[in-house]
Amino acid sequence: MQTLRGSEYAELSRQIKASGLLDARPGYYALQISVVLALCAGGAVVFLLAGDSWWQLLVAVAFAVLSTQVGFLSHDAGHRQIFRTARANRLAGLVFTNLGVGFSYGWWVDKHSRHHAHPNDEDKDPDVEAGALVFTSGQARAARGPARMFYRYQAWAFFPLLTLEALNLRVSSVRYLLGDRTRPRVREGLLILAHVVAYLTAVFLVLSPGKAVLFVVVHQGLFGVYLGCSFAPNHKGMPPLSAADDANYLRRQVLTSRNIRGHWLTDLTLGGLNYQIEHHLFPSMPRVNLRHAQPLVRAFCAGRGVSYLETGLIPSYAMVLRHLDTVGNLQPAGSTTR
Repeated sequence: MQTLRGSEYAELSRQIKASGLLDARPGYYALQISVVLALCAGGAVVFLLAGDSWWQLLVAVAFAVLSTQVGFLSHDAGHRQIFRTARANRLAGLVFTNLGVGFSYGWWVDKHSRHHAHPNDEDKDPDVEAGALVFTSGQARAARGPARMFYRYQAWAFFPLLTLEALNLRVSSVRYLLGDRTRPRVREGLLILAHVVAYLTAVFLVLSPGKAVLFVVVHQGLFGVYLGCSFAPNHKGMPPLSAADDANYLRRQVLTSRNIRGHWLTDLTLGGLNYQIEHHLFPSMPRVNLRHAQPLVRAFCAGRGVSYLETGLIPSYAMVLRHLDTVGNLQPAGSTTR
């Protein structure tokens, strides 16, 4: 039985490869990158023309959307979806990530690779580590003091906390780069510094100090919310798995992931992450091919009795919030109830 189950992914992989869905899509990415860069350039022109005006808050909202779209391109580069060579993808990743949005590409690739290898594993997946929120029963029961009290209401705090996500990612990036001052990390740090200096210089030169601060708060806050809302539905509230669980690669990736039902606008808005199951099974598959792979993967899972979860966007958030509420209200270890 184990041999049969172990060969499941190989069998599915052969089907996917034969369909050509793992082939590079340079034309698609050339168009995608061109459109995003053109919109960024257009946004910069509007920003300069609007001057010291309260209308700039709408420009900040637009840039929150554009920053997230640049982040999606960074994600694709990190998975080597855009170009055929690792070097070209890394170069694109550094431009989009460090220079484009001010995060560390090296930090993100390291963190995200560990997540893909061990999704929802409390001990190995950095995306479910306890911090401002807890995601597993073990984390909740280990909490004490003020943290224990906060976690009881963490579901209510989830969306407000996302406004700090962009800041959190930058802080994590800087900590990573300072942890080992090798030449590649110094280069990454200089690119982030260039992003921050250029960004703040432009904002404070064009806007009065009060409007400039508000512009940054709106832009970065909504950027964090958009990023968080794009990634949160993918795994939060799905079954936690560890090395001790009897699950092969295919089952581990499918059972811990959740797809979001939608159409072309959903694909665009979520950067293809709505096909989370297919993305986890085939990380290097170009984003545009994921929707074509979905029917093959879903049918394959159905034929082998593997649970395949697909839901709407709003219901997915409801699942995440219910999970956070349930976990946050678990009794601490050693406590008794009347």
